[in-house]
Amino acid sequence: MARATSVVPRPPRQKPTPPTFTGHPDRKRRRASLVAPLLVTALAATGLGFASKEVVPIVQALSLCKAGDAASIIPEDGVLLGVNLDWDTETLAEHKANLGHDPAVVVQFSDIPYDDETWAHTTNAVTQVRATGGVLLLTLEPHGGLATMSDEVIAKLATDLRAINDQGTPVVVRFAHEMNGSWYSWGQQPTRYVEVFRKVAAAVHSQAPGTSMMWAPNYGGGYPFTGGQYAARPGTPDFAALDTDHDGTLTMADDTYAPYYPGDDAVDWVGVSLYHWGNQRPWGNNDIAEPGKFLAMLNGTYNGTAGDDSSVPDFYQVYGVDHNRPVAIPETAAIFTPARGGASELDVKRAWWRQVFSAETHQKYPQLKMINWFEWKKYEIEINDDVDWRSAGSPAIRDALTQDLPDWLRYGEDLEACR
Repeated sequence: MARATSVVPRPPRQKPTPPTFTGHPDRKRRRASLVAPLLVTALAATGLGFASKEVVPIVQALSLCKAGDAASIIPEDGVLLGVNLDWDTETLAEHKANLGHDPAVVVQFSDIPYDDETWAHTTNAVTQVRATGGVLLLTLEPHGGLATMSDEVIAKLATDLRAINDQGTPVVVRFAHEMNGSWYSWGQQPTRYVEVFRKVAAAVHSQAPGTSMMWAPNYGGGYPFTGGQYAARPGTPDFAALDTDHDGTLTMADDTYAPYYPGDDAVDWVGVSLYHWGNQRPWGNNDIAEPGKFLAMLNGTYNGTAGDDSSVPDFYQVYGVDHNRPVAIPETAAIFTPARGGASELDVKRAWWRQVFSAETHQKYPQLKMINWFEWKKYEIEINDDVDWRSAGSPAIRDALTQDLPDWLRYGEDLEACR
């Protein structure tokens, strides 16, 4: 999830003292359930497989089509509605039963470099995604640092992505997201980050034409996110590159996004995750979002109870319009903490999704092409409490959501990704 001090506070995995931002540390890798051994045996006869020596599930192999060109998933009109699902508690089939539609996008996380066992979690997720006709948004996290992204690692990734595409599933790779933060081992290293992103993009574009690249920084509220383990140090080339106003310090007056942008030839999608964590400290209370908060965060005009973020660049205008890239909200949700008082779960979540799915969102932001809901109930270390982020966690919440979903959303059944 996005991290920011003033609106979406998040800590690094190793929490600094005192914390200056909060988030979703130590998320489990998403593990989709395995298919039955009988189906795997049947698939073996097809001769299909991945470079990582994974057996491709038969649900993919039965349809021998290929994913079309990566750009084909971008809707001419409307927005892809996707989900970041907790695989341990819900399947995509169950999610469809809840909402009445297959998600157009499904979020999966993976470490990179990866071994066969780790990649199996991704291929098992593809099993379910392939059945929906949707797109896999694969978030790749190089926790060993950018130095681990060798030519061999990148080549293997491109080959494995091509195998997924060749069996009918388009992929959007969100590589090393939140690179402008200080909590990940790839954070606040703009020169090396851009170099590695471009190498990954070149391999993907040449070897896996059904895969596209997403550049997804952290929302800029609270920049430069001081206190994290990987914060840029004064006197280093990275610090100088991030000091965009050349005053010798890093503040919110510096551009939180531009130093990390890899270039239009390397970037197919741009994305920024936007969450409602509450209206003010202490974060995590059950507050109804201020009117207009979602779009104000997207266009860099937020100035409210959570702080003044008006110096944050207009992400939508700069990268969606000026760079002419489809814009994604890879993750969004509104916090509800069952153990705390305040507004009701329905009121908190409905107020947020009505902003996200408002008519204004569609009419004034036509470059917005993807929105994914964070469908998790989990313990959040930064507020020391259990949080239910889900939009379909109970019949009452689900029914209210489905009544509010607009007709400009696009689902898995609306895509024609398999050629």
